[in-house]
Amino acid sequence: MPYTKGFSMNIRVYYEDTDTGGVVYHSNYLNFCERARSEAFFDKEMTPVLENGHFVARKVTADFYKSAKLGDMLEVKTRLIEMKAASFALAQEIYKEKEKIFELEILLVYIDFDSKVQKLNSETKELIFSLF
Repeated sequence: MPYTKGFSMNIRVYYEDTDTGGVVYHSNYLNFCERARSEAFFDKEMTPVLENGHFVARKVTADFYKSAKLGDMLEVKTRLIEMKAASFALAQEIYKEKEKIFELEILLVYIDFDSKVQKLNSETKELIFSLF
């Protein structure tokens, strides 16, 4: 893979993330990954909403390996795997201790505020490279 920088953040599993048995709802793994992507922007004192547009998910492929439970501390690792003219792909993995429990690949497309796909300008591409 040509891109290796990556971004990592920790997330604790709270009661609201779980079912009555204390197991994380499957959809919350997607939420954890979204939080990590947003946090990469917040870490640079920015938001994922840029001057001329923002990013939307076009395609997500996910694999669930093991469940997380109430109180667990998770690490979400994010790395850039592909950059195209109007989109980029990220790989995200969630670890509990050193064991991978979830992974996804997401294709994000850049759209303007009228929901029209826009090419990523060089400044935005450099931003993505610096984040992930």
